[in-house]
Amino acid sequence: MMRIRHFVIAILLIITILPLRDGFAQQEQDSPGPVYIVQEGDTLWTIAIKFNVSEADLQQINNIDDPNQLTIGDRLIIPGLENVEGIIVTVDVPFGETVQSFSRRYHISEETISQLNRLSSPSELFAGSYMIISEPETVQPNSKRFLVPPGQSILELSLLKNINPWNIVLGNSLEGTWSGLNGDILHFNGEESPANEILEPGGLPEEITSIEIRPASPLQGKVMVLAIDAPSGLSFTGSFLGHPLNVFPNRDDTYIALHGVHAMSEPGVYPLLLEGLRENGSPFAFSQNILVSAINYPYDRPLTVDPATLDPAVTTPENAEWSQLASHASAEKMWQGFFQIPSPLSADYCITTGECWSSRFGNRRSYNGSPYNSFHTGLDIVGRNGTEIFAPAPGIVIYAGPLTVRGNATMIDHGWGIYSAYMHQEEILVNVGDVVETGQVIGLVGATGRVEGPHLHWEIWAGGVQVDPLDWLTNEYP
Repeated sequence: MMRIRHFVIAILLIITILPLRDGFAQQEQDSPGPVYIVQEGDTLWTIAIKFNVSEADLQQINNIDDPNQLTIGDRLIIPGLENVEGIIVTVDVPFGETVQSFSRRYHISEETISQLNRLSSPSELFAGSYMIISEPETVQPNSKRFLVPPGQSILELSLLKNINPWNIVLGNSLEGTWSGLNGDILHFNGEESPANEILEPGGLPEEITSIEIRPASPLQGKVMVLAIDAPSGLSFTGSFLGHPLNVFPNRDDTYIALHGVHAMSEPGVYPLLLEGLRENGSPFAFSQNILVSAINYPYDRPLTVDPATLDPAVTTPENAEWSQLASHASAEKMWQGFFQIPSPLSADYCITTGECWSSRFGNRRSYNGSPYNSFHTGLDIVGRNGTEIFAPAPGIVIYAGPLTVRGNATMIDHGWGIYSAYMHQEEILVNVGDVVETGQVIGLVGATGRVEGPHLHWEIWAGGVQVDPLDWLTNEYP
C-alpha cells in the first residue's frame, strides 16, 4: 500500500510540472459588443439603466428609430463592452457569493465580471443586487464545492477527494497545484447542471446548502431573518451593523438569527460577517455587503415633558443600562407563532383601524423644542390609569422596577435575543425571575416617567436593537 501511495504521489508531482493552459480562455471578438435579448417588461430606458449606458448610445449602435417599438426577443448590442462577446444576462446576487465564486461557477474571468458590471472593487457586488454575466451553457455542480482545510495542499485534497488535481486548478483558474489558500472555497469539474438551476452558496463551505436573508434588503427598524440550511454540529457567529449575530439551531438542519436593524441606520450597504466552525473543528469566515433600505417614518408633533427626563446625566446611564439588559441571547426559544397584543384591546381591530396607537414605532421625535434627532423606540397603546397589561408571549422577567425616563418598567426575555418591555406603568405586578405565560397580567397602565399622559409604551428588542412591535402581531418569527 505504501508503494502504491508513493507511486500515485510521484505521478501527481510529474503532472504539476506540465504546462498549464489559461482556465478562462478568451475568444476573438467578432461583434461590436455583447448581445442582450429583450425580456418581457423591458424598455430601452430600463435596459440602459441595467447596463449603465445611455439610451442614445443604445439607439445609435442598434439603429433604433423608435425606442417604443421594442419586441420581446429583440437582440440588442450593448455598447462599451467591446472586449466581451456572446449573450449577456442578469442574475440575482444572494448572500454567499463573491466575484470569485461567480467566476468559478460560471467559468468567466473575474476581469470580465468586473468589466461587465463596471466594478472597481469586489465589495461593490452586494447581496440583493444583480450581476451581469455572459450566459454560460452550464455551471459547476453543487456537489463539487469544498473548503481547503488549514495546512492541506491541492495535491493532498485531490487524493482525498479522488479528483484530478488539474481539474481543481483549471476549474478555479489557479496558477498551479501549489496556489490554493487555506479557507478557500474551490469548485470542481464533474457532472454539470443547467445554468438556470438554483445553486448553493458558492462562497461558503459545502455543508451550507443555502442561506436566505428576509427581507433581501433589510429595512430600518425591522427584523432581519437570517436562515441557514446546514447539518447539525456546526456553530455560527458573526456581526451586522455593530451588533453580534445570535445564531441558534432551529429544526430540520436549519439555523436562525433574528437581528434588528436600527430605525435610524443610514440607508446603504453594510458588511454582514458570518463566521463558524465545521464539525471537524476547521473554521471559516465569510463577509458580504447587503443593502439596508429606508422607511419614511413620520414626524410626531413636538412633545412637552419634564426637563429632568431629558437631562443627559440621567438619560445616558439609563439608556446604557436598558440596552445592556437586552444584549444577552438566551439559547431557549420560549414563544411559538404570533405575539399577542399586551392590551385588552382587540389586535385585529387595532391593526385594521389604527385607532389604538397614540404614536407608532420609528416616528421622529422632538422634546421641548429640540431638533427631530431621535425616534420613538416603541408602540404607544392607548389606555387609562389602571388598565391591565398582558404578557404577549411566554418568557422570564429580567427587570421590574422604577426608572426616571421609563417610569415603572418591566422587561421580559423570550429567548434567542428577543425581549419585550413595558413602560410608564402605574403598578408592576411581577418580579425578576418570574416565568410568565401568554395573557398573564404583568402590570397596570400609568403615567410615570417621561410622558404627557397615561398610556402603555411597548417595546420589542431583537439582537440588541429596538424593532417595530406591530410586526410581531402580524408575522411569525422565525
